[in-house]
Amino acid sequence: MSQCASIISTSPEVMSGTPVFSGTRVPIVTLFDYLKAGESVDDFLEGFPTVKREAVVSLLEEAGKLLLTDRAA
Repeated sequence: MSQCASIISTSPEVMSGTPVFSGTRVPIVTLFDYLKAGESVDDFLEGFPTVKREAVVSLLEEAGKLLLTDRAA
């Protein structure tokens, strides 16, 4: 997930090292929790306005690429 380094950050000082969207305190897992619950990306962005749409789209694209690459191997 090459691009994810600019999308995701981890630091012991931010949320005890939980992976978050860079520049925010919003855990990445929160996006997936929203999606699993049937909520939309728009719902997530409304609830977490510090996260940019571009970051969410990039994260989902990179995750999709990783999954497709793993299946092809």
